[in-house]
Amino acid sequence: MKEVTLQKKANGMPVLVLVLAAYAAAVVLMVYGGILGTEEAPYMPLFLPGFLWACIGWIFLLGLKVVKPQEAAVLTLFGRYIGTIRQEGFYFVNPFCSETNPAASTHLGQSSDVDGGNKKGFSMGKSGKEEGASKRISLKAMTLNNARQKVNDVLGNPVEIGVAVIWKVDDTAKAVFNVDNYKEYLSLQADTAVRDIVKIYPYDVAPNIDTTGDGKADDGSLRGSSVIVAERIRQMIQEKVEDAGLVILEARITYLAYAPEIAAAMLQRQQASAIIDARKMIVDGAVGMVEMALARLQESGAVDLDEERKAAMVSNLMVVLCGNRDVQPVVNSGSLY
Repeated sequence: MKEVTLQKKANGMPVLVLVLAAYAAAVVLMVYGGILGTEEAPYMPLFLPGFLWACIGWIFLLGLKVVKPQEAAVLTLFGRYIGTIRQEGFYFVNPFCSETNPAASTHLGQSSDVDGGNKKGFSMGKSGKEEGASKRISLKAMTLNNARQKVNDVLGNPVEIGVAVIWKVDDTAKAVFNVDNYKEYLSLQADTAVRDIVKIYPYDVAPNIDTTGDGKADDGSLRGSSVIVAERIRQMIQEKVEDAGLVILEARITYLAYAPEIAAAMLQRQQASAIIDARKMIVDGAVGMVEMALARLQESGAVDLDEERKAAMVSNLMVVLCGNRDVQPVVNSGSLY
């Protein structure tokens, strides 16, 4: 079902004035009909029209609709969809039309819908849904922030991840009639997309892992490629909610960490990896410094060292340069040999 936009004029105020004026005239007619009538009965030609209007005139007030900016009113007449009002204004429609929004009382972990939120005048029922919520559909960009999920990455490590989805309603007819509740539908599809994408990537860069599907290992990871991961999540959610008339504007990872049960072990692993990398850099630098020292001594000819003494000098220099603590020198006051 596709959306049909009603191009109506904002004629609600003239209709309201006419209805109120008709009520005022009805009161005058009933009063004069009572005055002109006999003691047994009022003067019917005046009293009866006024009385009938007082009884049924309020029906026209049901057709008055106020639509605010960035709101939409989906109208149905006896179960048949007749169109959507998207432009803000004060409208008069068929009094028997009703507004439809199955997700009006649904409040998930997201920004509030039109007149939503647990504000004063709204009560929460046993199901956690709001009572008295507006039937209007918000056309604003809204944020869905579902609870954090625990998902296994491609290596089987449990990871906790949270994703924020920026979305809006594009086709109100699809959102209302194609799915039972478009907010709950979006929430479920977002959770599913997060699981489907996260299980493709490792938390950190790992060898021999193909995250793009081209058959070649790459450097993709949840921690290092968060922008790419978020974009793939957005695309997958968009494909799933296309039939619901929703547009996914953006998806962003708001939380990413190892699950608590393996966080300590993974921290030790990262610390060990950092220590190894640091030691490797220190050793590379120390070897270069030792080579430079031996080359300078050989060029200057200040000291003539045999192979055994060179080995001893290299050993001492490596201890000094690679040690974690300051070295206490031993001064030899005798002969070198």
